[in-house]
Amino acid sequence: MSTDTDFSRRTFLSLLGLSSASLLAGCASSGVRPFNSVEPGSLASNFAGDFRSMFAGGISDAELAVMYGTVEDGGYVIPAIPYQKIDRRYYRQRVVDPTGEPAGTIVVDTRSRFLYVVEPGGSAMRYGVGIGREGFAWSGEGVIQWRQKWPKWTPPDEMVARQPELVKFSSRNGGMPPGLKNPLGARALYIFQNGKDTLYRLHGSPEWNSIGKAVSSGCVRLMNQDIIDLYERVPNKARVVVWQ
Repeated sequence: MSTDTDFSRRTFLSLLGLSSASLLAGCASSGVRPFNSVEPGSLASNFAGDFRSMFAGGISDAELAVMYGTVEDGGYVIPAIPYQKIDRRYYRQRVVDPTGEPAGTIVVDTRSRFLYVVEPGGSAMRYGVGIGREGFAWSGEGVIQWRQKWPKWTPPDEMVARQPELVKFSSRNGGMPPGLKNPLGARALYIFQNGKDTLYRLHGSPEWNSIGKAVSSGCVRLMNQDIIDLYERVPNKARVVVWQ
């Protein structure tokens, strides 16, 4: 007997007959929603999830335990992440590229909470991200002008005004030193546009439970284990495209 799941999978497979150009069209600056920027739980989301899972081949618990296990880095010991408590869609994984962008481009899909690094041959490395108020404040294209391991955190004056308890970490007071509790985590990548700092960051975070969510503040946050992986893949001057 045919089930709803069987039907949805067959229907999705039939979509593969469409041209790759129509299926994987990019929309970095057009404002059109990308193919897999769909609401969780929707029929389109299930189709896209099936396709991605077929391509990725699944990730075993043994692999996840290594990917998100304890890491010694820069004199710090980053705790293991209880990955079982995170939606599997937000695990680091290689997927079919849905962006249409050239290899080497970073694409941030703020609505779907995904970050992609486009690879040659039609694939992309995808990471789950969390987005804060500042994460929705900027979109467009830029470059990674600066990268920093274990960065110091200096909250902007607007954030200090909202949260006076942060005044001790203000620029006037030298910022917050690096460490496991630092909101920028193990790495930060700084986005510039036309030679100017956008104040938009891709950064690590000790708050693994914020991945996939819209949180109170911050730019684009990744799990610390993921930002370390991203840092090694992304050089200075890498092109960045942010979708709203």
